[in-house]
Amino acid sequence: MLPELVPHFLTWDEVDPARHPFDSASAAHVVRSLGPARCVPRRPDLPLSDMTLIRWSHGEGTLWADAMSHALVEHYGPWAIGWRWAHDEGDFDGGPVGSWCCPRDSIGTPEETLARVVTALGEWRGWLETLVGWFERYPLEPAAIEDQRILWERAARNLILQVADRTGCGSGWHGHCRQVLTWFLGYWGFAPDVAQDLVEQAVGGRFESWTDPGPVLVDDVAERLALSLRPQHEAWSAGPAPDHLERWLAVRGTVPWHKGPDGGVDGPVIPSRDGAAEDIRSFDAAVDPARAEGLLTALESLRADAARGAPLDFALLRGWQQHVLGTAEPPPFRSSPAFAKRGRERYGIGPDTRARLDACLAESAPGSSSGPGGGQPLSLIARAARAYLDVCFFHPFDDGNARSAFLTLVYVLAREGVALDSVGLLRRVAFRADDPEDALFLVRYLGGHVTESRRRALSTPGAP
Repeated sequence: MLPELVPHFLTWDEVDPARHPFDSASAAHVVRSLGPARCVPRRPDLPLSDMTLIRWSHGEGTLWADAMSHALVEHYGPWAIGWRWAHDEGDFDGGPVGSWCCPRDSIGTPEETLARVVTALGEWRGWLETLVGWFERYPLEPAAIEDQRILWERAARNLILQVADRTGCGSGWHGHCRQVLTWFLGYWGFAPDVAQDLVEQAVGGRFESWTDPGPVLVDDVAERLALSLRPQHEAWSAGPAPDHLERWLAVRGTVPWHKGPDGGVDGPVIPSRDGAAEDIRSFDAAVDPARAEGLLTALESLRADAARGAPLDFALLRGWQQHVLGTAEPPPFRSSPAFAKRGRERYGIGPDTRARLDACLAESAPGSSSGPGGGQPLSLIARAARAYLDVCFFHPFDDGNARSAFLTLVYVLAREGVALDSVGLLRRVAFRADDPEDALFLVRYLGGHVTESRRRALSTPGAP
């Protein structure tokens, strides 16, 4: 599982200032020109501890902040996600930014709020540029590790101390510390997966929240990291780029779909609020009103299709996708390999790819089992989750595939009379094609959420 708007998973390539230009002088103009700048929410005038304010912060406030992150990434690139990585227990634990905390504490008047966004974005960018300076202070050569091991150790020690000072060693500070050490190794040529493994082994879970690591521990971690480095760690692994669609299809047949919850067996769920529509009106409308209008039209269309029991296939998807993308005609199936997760996953294409997608989507129908061999029928929850992931990894369109997957899940549930009162996690989290645990996480989350939507609906006065 990879949260799309969370900075903890950023790689060095995604944040390297040399790869991503930034003009600080124009940042204020850029921020104020983005869609979310036109709809800064009004913060309730309540005490900080008031539960109504806290719910607003986690709801409307966070949706707006997510929309601003999305817009900044669209303009600047993925590095901009870090503008909200606040000290201590802000939007994300243990970051280097002091200008933003969370919607509850940082959203004020529109002018105040946008000024904080600009300052926080500049502060995050300044930190990245500072890190480059620290990396460059130690011009190291992976091929000469044996002769430079003491320098690698000094560099690691210095970086740990810099991160500890910048974050204040607050809640979760060690996550960013491990990330910076991984970036450092990546900067000097180590493969990202190798760098991450070496750092994890050196730190070994010994850094703690709200705790200064102390000189003895810092020296030991730095020494362990330096001693673990080998010249052969430098190179990227050779070989052709993997096809993550094929990986998904292999994983799909092995996931124990029956182990998931069966939250859809108790009949229809009519929630106390329309979670899908509310999320579109809050998040997508802040990004771009036209985007929200297209999604809402597609949502209305899919619910009409669900009411008549239309079979789920690519032809149905492309009808919704025409509204999503605002195209004159329904968009065609992609004709070349596709990429997602900022290039981490690649999905191949062949003459039968569309037919294979249709075959997979057909298995979302009631009574379908876990595979072509038959067996026990799967629950609605498992079938909806599987169809969602099918669209993610077949990636049928040139654009808007995450929205298409979201609509697919909503459709599979709606076809059997089930709706959700909240969909935020589904829309701001990416799942990995080759990890069966991600598939099971989605099934468990969806099952729990259907159950909660039903419970809240029944507890609402006048509920059916």
